[in-house]
Amino acid sequence: MIVSNLSLSTCARSESVLCSSAGDGYLEDTSHRTLSPTGHLVVAVCLGFIGSLGFLNNLVVLVLFCRYKLLRSPINLLLINISLSDMLVCVLGTPFSFAASTQGRWLIGARGCVWYGFANTLFGIVSLISLAVLSYERYSTMLGSTEADSTNYRKVSVGVALSWLYSLGWSVPPLFGWSRYGPEGPGTTCSVNWTTKTANNISYIICLFVFCLLLPFMVIVFCYGKLLHAIKQVSGVNRALGRKREQRVLLMIIIMVVCYLLCWLPYGVMALLATFGPPGLVTPEASIIPSILAKTSTVINPIIYIFMNKQFYRCFYAMLRCTTPERGSSFRSTSRVIRQSKKVLRRTHDNNITLVVASGGPATSTVPNPMEGGPGPLSSEITTKPAKVSLVAHYTE
Repeated sequence: MIVSNLSLSTCARSESVLCSSAGDGYLEDTSHRTLSPTGHLVVAVCLGFIGSLGFLNNLVVLVLFCRYKLLRSPINLLLINISLSDMLVCVLGTPFSFAASTQGRWLIGARGCVWYGFANTLFGIVSLISLAVLSYERYSTMLGSTEADSTNYRKVSVGVALSWLYSLGWSVPPLFGWSRYGPEGPGTTCSVNWTTKTANNISYIICLFVFCLLLPFMVIVFCYGKLLHAIKQVSGVNRALGRKREQRVLLMIIIMVVCYLLCWLPYGVMALLATFGPPGLVTPEASIIPSILAKTSTVINPIIYIFMNKQFYRCFYAMLRCTTPERGSSFRSTSRVIRQSKKVLRRTHDNNITLVVASGGPATSTVPNPMEGGPGPLSSEITTKPAKVSLVAHYTE
């Protein structure tokens, strides 16, 4: 396609999505940045594996949610929102970068590059914000003053809608001139333009890093940290079982945080280095690895948040065996334990009352596991056996 110098210079000034019609000249700046044929083959294999496994994992999650009414609780709606966004990445994003890697070049033109970058940015931010909303919902449900209503979808629906609106708010600006979408790395993927060192581009990248990567991470760490602290407070009835529960929740939190950082931190660091570092600092090989790691989140998220969730695991196991899923104890009772314990602890602190707990029999702790689903009928397993407990209170003015 022959594009006039006038049209190209106009597009260079406007940097909007309307310039995508300028043709393949939009991709010329990546012609000198490429991988070896072996490098492209390795990337294609990785993308093919990630796309296929991510698609299957998230498809199973959506099938389970549609098949079993027991899974249709408000907090599980957030898990489905994460799976839906990851599924869209696997369907609308990964196949194009996989095909480009097999050929060693971008195949669907400049307009396709822009919309690929927009779609992947949108769905990626939706997934990140949904993880933050999920952590806040678990935190507010377990530590709230009122019991969670397993039939009230209004609050969670608002959270889902806000995650998409928030993501649109940050993925649309490059279409209209605040930064832009373009080729990335060796030219087989497209994303936000990380290399243009203008105030317009740098301001957008800084905001994207702070509000779409750093902020969700801080919310996740804060909410799960508070949950772990609450579990430690109410696990004093049976220290052995309580310690085991604490260790399990702590392990889950560590896995979530580490996987979040593993998938997204390299990509954020690469973007900042490409933005603020000297030209050529980020090589094609160095730029493609963080992009692949970010896409692995579509595989990891269903495993951590859903298949390690006993609600979904029971239903998945039942679907494989064509049986009825087993029921676990209600999430309402677990959250009620924390709320009542917090009230006791608060009154104890306010009135300077010392509580001495002595077990006169085989007591077991009813500490909940907030990592395992929400206020549905298939929530975390908690053993509740009779226990003889005596309380000795010492009151001081």
